[in-house]
Amino acid sequence: QVQLVESGGGLVQAGGSLRLSCAASGSIFSINTMGWYRQAPGKQRELVASIISGGSTNYADSVKGRFTISRDNAKNTMSLQMNSLKPEDTAVYYCKIYWGAGLSRRDYWGQGTQVTVSS
Repeated sequence: QVQLVESGGGLVQAGGSLRLSCAASGSIFSINTMGWYRQAPGKQRELVASIISGGSTNYADSVKGRFTISRDNAKNTMSLQMNSLKPEDTAVYYCKIYWGAGLSRRDYWGQGTQVTVSS
């Protein structure tokens, strides 16, 4: 089993910064993708950013240039540096790790951490 624990959420004023962290533990396949997703009230969960074990990254257009995702493969940790935060960034942020395809696909989620940006 795999467990993900997020930390670093909180309340910040618009224009401020926060750093989210995610620690994964358990039986983790070495080649995987880790990502941050968010869900605002009344909206669907959406991808914020993802990073594969080789280091390639992907960002939602809404956060490009403001957010930076990184990971430490040796420690199975991932971070999201969020700068120039906007009220529309307010959401519960979830950490996810996944690997494989088809019947071998495995997806694991963290419990989420609240990020609130005040105007």
